[in-house]
Amino acid sequence: MDQVNSAVETLVQSSNTLFILLGAIMVFAMHAGFAFLEVGTVRHKNQVNALVKIMADFGVSCIAYFFIGYWVAYDTTFFASAEVLSQNNGYDLVKFFFLMTFAAAIPAIVSGGIAERGRFYPFLFASMLIVGLVYPFFEGLIWNGNLGFQAWLETTTGAQFHDFAGSVVVHAVGGWLAFVAVLFLGMRQGRRRGGKLVAFAPSNIPFLALGAWILSIGWFGFNVMSAQTLDGISGLVAVNSLMAMVGGIIASLYFGKNDPGFIHNGPLAGLVAVCAGSDVMHPIGSLVVGLVAGGLFVWLFTYVQNKFKFDDVLGVWPLHGVCGAWGGIAAGIFGSEAFGGLGGVSFSAQIIGTLSGIALAVAGGAIVYGLINVLFGLRLSEEQEFDGADLSIHKIASTNDE
Repeated sequence: MDQVNSAVETLVQSSNTLFILLGAIMVFAMHAGFAFLEVGTVRHKNQVNALVKIMADFGVSCIAYFFIGYWVAYDTTFFASAEVLSQNNGYDLVKFFFLMTFAAAIPAIVSGGIAERGRFYPFLFASMLIVGLVYPFFEGLIWNGNLGFQAWLETTTGAQFHDFAGSVVVHAVGGWLAFVAVLFLGMRQGRRRGGKLVAFAPSNIPFLALGAWILSIGWFGFNVMSAQTLDGISGLVAVNSLMAMVGGIIASLYFGKNDPGFIHNGPLAGLVAVCAGSDVMHPIGSLVVGLVAGGLFVWLFTYVQNKFKFDDVLGVWPLHGVCGAWGGIAAGIFGSEAFGGLGGVSFSAQIIGTLSGIALAVAGGAIVYGLINVLFGLRLSEEQEFDGADLSIHKIASTNDE
């Protein structure tokens, strides 16, 4: 009997390790989606830079999170022997891999907002600081109960802040960090012509669409596998993710007036918003969440860009920052039993948790980007921006026209 129990335990451990490893790989693949979404949106002279930024940011993020960030969030380091680290089929190592892909999404989000005029190494350094310190501080508050924040919320409001897969922890934090970075950078050259604001058309719609498809598919690993163990897997999360994605498509189709850029970002808006409550909401509630998110993205991208001359190239602030915040709040509405959800959520806790994430991102972004701007400068020179980041930074164009 002991042998049977041992075999069953080993099977469970190995299955959980494989489960979360597959999730890590799916979220890792999403970074290709970030890359191609940006490549398809920016002008030709900045396509190489878009690809290189996502890859370089991922490498720096991994190092920063391995040595610093994971320790800040979970009080865990990897300085033990390989024999110790490989216990339980190396589950703890693969859990790090999974959560690291979430952390690396932060600079990938910021990358889309600062495209076409941000300097390479200063922003790479900023990514290291953000993934090593800013992001994991909030991650630890919410997902590890650090500093008693969640306990205080539960005592005060009756429930902890619920963010199952990171609407606020990942997306809102990333989007509001990008908001600060875009403010520091200002408008791209050539956006104002004759006193009017001119939009730059996407350079490659097929690449943009490819990026959106890769992200949409990978998102089911992002959401469903946030359970982190097989016994926690839920088909409810999968269908809620699906319905919110579809809601985002429908809303962006309508409000975006058939614009392919909006239509391919619409599903991403819905998926961002559903992350927080995907494990507690009813599918119809998730559909509504996605519809609102899709409409929010289109309206904010067009209104804010034109009214306030806020040059967020990929619209990452409305997509991740605002739709992520909406998702955090929506979990407190549609996750409640009154709206068909499973309950166990507090609207007050969701408001406080969401605003806390935004405040931390804005404050952390102001410190990191402000310091780096003073020390090194964040923006390319006028000549470098005119020539394009590809030639100015990487000394090569995306295509050979000879």
